[in-house]
Amino acid sequence: MATYLVTGANRGIGYEYCRQLQVRGERVIAICRTASEELKQLGVRVEEGIDITSDASVTDLRDRLDGTTIDVLINNAGIVKRVTLEDLDFESIREQFEVNALGPLRVTHALLPLLKAGSKIALMTSRMGSIADNTSGSSYGYRMSKVASSMAGKSLSLDLKPRAIAVAILHPGLVQTRMTNFTSGGITPEESVKGLLARIDELTLENTGTFWHANGEVLPW
Repeated sequence: MATYLVTGANRGIGYEYCRQLQVRGERVIAICRTASEELKQLGVRVEEGIDITSDASVTDLRDRLDGTTIDVLINNAGIVKRVTLEDLDFESIREQFEVNALGPLRVTHALLPLLKAGSKIALMTSRMGSIADNTSGSSYGYRMSKVASSMAGKSLSLDLKPRAIAVAILHPGLVQTRMTNFTSGGITPEESVKGLLARIDELTLENTGTFWHANGEVLPW
């Protein structure tokens, strides 16, 4: 039994991470601003009131977890807002950077004292943050913030390798969640998280820093 901490756990992929991990018999710490009823009913440890864009809030989380060793930190919390060239909303872009790029780095930095040699970190990024794979443009805030998140993950993988902490940079696929308006062309959260957990399970210091699709495909930067 290992201890997994999941941010953005109240719904969608985050909730599904918590559900599948609990079924596996792992210890789960679910982090969110406001817990959904379905999350409360899972029976996992829930820490509410955490805003990953706030230094004070993330410090409060670390204080709440004092003495807890985290085996796997899953930085899942994220937002998407549609920003086109014709309607550039710089405040929206800043907000997406705060949540999608700075948030995971802020959480990881604050919780590093709770990780040990052999611990793992996963950053949920997106194929939309791949420069080589961008063939449709637009989505400025989301694409740019996810590029930054992936770069943070790559740097973390190098900086933490001497501490024997491995880092995965993960794309969940196109998933039927509220974030994607439950797109009919996507896969279910169950299928996505099954693949994501397989990638985390196979994460080692030898493949640390890899940018993976949930299905195991290595994605281009």
